[in-house]
Amino acid sequence: MHALAEKLRLKTDPTIFFISASFTLIFVLALVAFPDPIGEAFANGRAWIVTNLGWFFILGVNVWLGFLIWVAASRHGHIRLGRKGSRPEYSNLSWFTMLFAGGIGTVLMFWGVAEPISHFSTPPLPGVEPYSQEAAQDAISVAIYHLGLHTWAIFTLPGLAFAYFINRYELPVRVSSVFYPLLREGIHGPVGKAIDITAILGTLFGVAVSLGLGSSQIAAGLNALYGTGDGATVQVLILAVLTAVAVTSIVVGLDKGVKLLSNLNIGMAVALMFFVLVFGSTLFLLRGIVETFGLYFENLPRLAFWNDMLANTNPDSGDWGWQGSWTVFYWAWTVTWSPFIGLFVARISRGRTIREFVFGVLMAPSLFTLIWFAIFGWQAMEFDGIGAAARAALGDQAGQISEAVADSVPLAMFAFLEHFPLTAFIQGFAVVIVAIFFATSSDSASLVVDMLCTGSPTPGPVHQRVFWGVAEGLVAAMLIILAGEAGLSALQQVITVVGLPIFVLVSMMIPSLVRGLAQEDIDHITIGTRPALEDFHRDKAETPAE
Repeated sequence: MHALAEKLRLKTDPTIFFISASFTLIFVLALVAFPDPIGEAFANGRAWIVTNLGWFFILGVNVWLGFLIWVAASRHGHIRLGRKGSRPEYSNLSWFTMLFAGGIGTVLMFWGVAEPISHFSTPPLPGVEPYSQEAAQDAISVAIYHLGLHTWAIFTLPGLAFAYFINRYELPVRVSSVFYPLLREGIHGPVGKAIDITAILGTLFGVAVSLGLGSSQIAAGLNALYGTGDGATVQVLILAVLTAVAVTSIVVGLDKGVKLLSNLNIGMAVALMFFVLVFGSTLFLLRGIVETFGLYFENLPRLAFWNDMLANTNPDSGDWGWQGSWTVFYWAWTVTWSPFIGLFVARISRGRTIREFVFGVLMAPSLFTLIWFAIFGWQAMEFDGIGAAARAALGDQAGQISEAVADSVPLAMFAFLEHFPLTAFIQGFAVVIVAIFFATSSDSASLVVDMLCTGSPTPGPVHQRVFWGVAEGLVAAMLIILAGEAGLSALQQVITVVGLPIFVLVSMMIPSLVRGLAQEDIDHITIGTRPALEDFHRDKAETPAE
């Protein structure tokens, strides 16, 4: 494999690269040859996980969030994630926009209207009347629970581990480096390589599912504007075009490509949010933003530990229970992104302290998410009518967005924007935002996967980076074809199964971090930093292909 890597002019670990690439290729070919058996296998796997391990996902994320708050508030919070005297490379604004656009922008565009309206029309908590004031309050609380602090805890934990061990220890830019206190020189052996391959495959699947959702939303928007249709063929064509855009950004590189797209994208998203605030029910929404803070923190303890234990579910008949279709899916999906987002955030966070890192990555995006859902969610629910009196006053207009979401979740945002002036323009603007979020996520993920293979923060050769960008697009296209008419449900099945091993992997980062921090000295690192560096540089000298 070393000879082949040299022949192809690759700058990578041949074992990690070729095994990851081979598994990806085999999966794509298998989906083409045996779509039905593979689809059935994922469905059965999801049924088992939801039935037996749903509680594990819910409890685990709470543990992660608690650990992060503890470590940031502890005496270790002052430790700088980099060499002594290092300072942040990016301003706070650029740092925030880069981690946000790469992490969750596509998700907010997809679910910003769809999730609150779904919970509003079909309340998840027992005994709540649909379209009531209580249903509206619960809908906002649940939506922000899913995409607020808990989601960012899933990104922050691996991000902190990567930033600490890679930036401070100067170990290879790989997931396996996080486990140095537990594995020591084993991070360079078969166990370490298996960890890195698992992380790469999980990242590819996680990003592919997001690309599938993004292409379905773009297709729904174009269909609403131009009647182009929104079937699998249209989605795959959209995927091909935007993958080409992402590959172009990959070639340009991180600072010029991702940073430029991230800043542009977040600016456009904020502009759309202010458009809704100004041309919607402004006073109602301003009051809603303030009230939403209280609703979120009031309901958070109950929602964080609720795992639907009294639900009468039957996965064999397709009844996953509410948690299986929502929270477990969210956590499994999000955790597949965690190696990608964690390494990406660690890369752009060199020089920040642990306290700055944890509270910045947890709080800033969560605050933006809360405001986003408060504006889009409350406005959508007001359009549909909150309470019997409001719905009666609206007449035939009541429930229009809920009906659109019931027919097609990707159509939610565009059905919502039909209630505003300049409808065609603003719907087209929303399509462009989703498209750029799409490209940002893809090029960020490709750069990170390339780093996982090279073990270096310096990007590999252009053709090597392009390979991963194209691979993400191919996997996403095959998942769209596999999903067929099942759509979102089929994507949920795939990501729930793929998410389990990544979830276990991220959970093991806590004992590794604890062991590393326990031996941290105020003036220098005492947990074998010199041996770690010596092992790394010796291995590099012995294996030139790396």
